[in-house]
Amino acid sequence: MPFREIERVRGQVEWPTIALAALIYGMWLATTFFWRALPWPILTLLGGVSVAWQMSLQHEIIHNHPTRWRGLNRALGVWPLALWLPFEIYRVTHLQHHNDNRLTDPLDDPESYYFTDAQWRARGRLGRGLWRVQTTLAGRLALGPALAMVRLWRTELGRGDRKHVAMRARHALQAAAVLAWVVGVCGIPLWLYFWAFVYVGTALALIRSFAEHRAEDAVERRTAIVEGSYLLGPLFLFNNLHAAHHLRAGLAWYDLPRWYRLNREALVASNGGLVYRSYFDVARRYLFTPHDVVLHPSRR
Repeated sequence: MPFREIERVRGQVEWPTIALAALIYGMWLATTFFWRALPWPILTLLGGVSVAWQMSLQHEIIHNHPTRWRGLNRALGVWPLALWLPFEIYRVTHLQHHNDNRLTDPLDDPESYYFTDAQWRARGRLGRGLWRVQTTLAGRLALGPALAMVRLWRTELGRGDRKHVAMRARHALQAAAVLAWVVGVCGIPLWLYFWAFVYVGTALALIRSFAEHRAEDAVERRTAIVEGSYLLGPLFLFNNLHAAHHLRAGLAWYDLPRWYRLNREALVASNGGLVYRSYFDVARRYLFTPHDVVLHPSRR
């Protein structure tokens, strides 16, 4: 069944995304500046949401939004409010992830949560136990941020090529600028910013990636759809409709739901019905039950 396209002539600037960026950074700046006046639950909610939302914005920017000028786009996205994730490294690895023919392959997809036999044995007993726990949604929320941080930086510190050294150096300067505001100007203790903003924000972002891919022989069946996400959908800039995003990665976040509605029948037929009614549906199935096995079926 052919897909139907929406008619939109892209201008030089996607103003809804510019407005969104202003909202996200404004929210983060206000939350950090007025942190002493906020009860801890409100501080954690606003801090976590602002970091997770900016990570969604970074994802949007990686796909060449919101302007035709790459340097301007990059200037909007490089600031590591989450501290641990270098924008340039995220950009390179995420675009590699969009090679759908290699999607979920632990040797070729940097965002795969699967392992080869050799990789799995190399993790040791403790590592294997931790990764088994985070195949459940509860485990992903509790341990996923720590494992993601360790995994990325363990890989990065093993790279000696000049390109990655330069990317890490730029990230260190950008993170220092963020911390100069957070700690130097606002006076937030580093431990509090890490837990209330960074860890919670990363955990929120990991809800999206938890069930969005599954190892399958057919490429079209590797990417899921989560519908009915009236709160988390906007937080994830509608990448809960992930099968649609992988097919039309160039669509702006605010166009993706309309394209999905036009093509839902064809898209669901294509991905083999890998559809969840909501993230509550995902939680009902996988809160304490593994989403999938850890060993990639074609890499055992």
